[in-house]
Amino acid sequence: MKINKNFLDLEANYLFSTVGKKQREYQAAHPEADVIKLSIGDVTKPLCPAVIEAMHKAVDEMADEKTFRGYPPEQGYEFVIEKILKHDYLDRGIKMAKDEIFLSDGAKSDCGNIGDIFDVDNKVAICDPVYPVYMDTNIMYGRKKNIIIMPCTEENGFMPKVPSAGEEVPDIIYLCFPNNPTGSVATREQLKAWVDYANAHHSLILFDSAYEAFVTSDDVPKSIYEIEGARSCAIEMRSFSKTAGFTGVRCGYTVVPHDLVFDGTELNHMWNRRQCTKFNGVSYITQRAAEAVYSEEGQKQIQDNLNYYRANAKIIFDGLTEAGFKCYGGIYSPYIWLKVPEGYTSWSFFDELLDKCNVVGTPGSGFGAAGEGFFRLTAFGNKEKTIEAVERIKKVYGKN
Repeated sequence: MKINKNFLDLEANYLFSTVGKKQREYQAAHPEADVIKLSIGDVTKPLCPAVIEAMHKAVDEMADEKTFRGYPPEQGYEFVIEKILKHDYLDRGIKMAKDEIFLSDGAKSDCGNIGDIFDVDNKVAICDPVYPVYMDTNIMYGRKKNIIIMPCTEENGFMPKVPSAGEEVPDIIYLCFPNNPTGSVATREQLKAWVDYANAHHSLILFDSAYEAFVTSDDVPKSIYEIEGARSCAIEMRSFSKTAGFTGVRCGYTVVPHDLVFDGTELNHMWNRRQCTKFNGVSYITQRAAEAVYSEEGQKQIQDNLNYYRANAKIIFDGLTEAGFKCYGGIYSPYIWLKVPEGYTSWSFFDELLDKCNVVGTPGSGFGAAGEGFFRLTAFGNKEKTIEAVERIKKVYGKN
């Protein structure tokens, strides 16, 4: 028996596991410390009442033989697919069909699993800094030698550059906007340039739109399909995790238009075949919860929670800017991407912030080499704790 040796090319531990381990070790050594966690992008507000009510009703149905549900459709029940189709696409003037939407247990899973339908020799363009799953899963598949790094730096506004004539052409392009970790957003013009490039070179864009719910301006696209030509070159992944607090419930969806035809084969058919083989569908209770998000009450209630996190983002951004830090993101994004003080690395700042302020963030270098010298804080914490964390940081680093 031989192992998949591609795994040996990965970092020994997943970034957020390392951050969590360091926090636990510090807490064990300093049990009196009130450590505030602004690192992992996990929500803290409870599920909204409309969702809880729907889940309770679904649980009762599962207790009655007449309404019990067994295996769900691998693609999702029509009652929730229809709500997604109408609210997220048709009502926004975007052409879409029901059988182009595939419900899943989260965008993270789909971001990793989508690689099943691509040849190992494809050249893959990935931003740096980046959400680790894009990089790690391609290394797992054996594409390490085919990864093209797209630096996203302070100098280029944390925006990947469309390749120029004569530069290496990627077959697959990962884009995430609003971006994790930098909090940057892409304009219509910037996304149009990528769509035009992908269509011209018959490349595929994998568009992670997990944070679209934080966009409050019509000038900033929520979906890649708002861009003309995207149906023939882009797959979109979305999540209920940040939109409706489903980090512990697990639900998202991936859109694969029929227009995506590569090597004479529809990707929609391939993804459907993959899901039917490897995925047994999202639980009935969870799908009823997702459906409730789209009710009138659900939409109002999730916006209340989103506004809570938006306010936290402003507290962090304004407070740290006042303290003298250079900050990015925080607008249309739950992430603040700050420049660490001169003389520090991302990890040395992590250690000192934990020790002197009892605040946990995420070192930028954990997202890639271009993230060195930066640090990510999230707006998903408790408001009072967020205010306290900012005050602690200001006290130690104010105008440093």
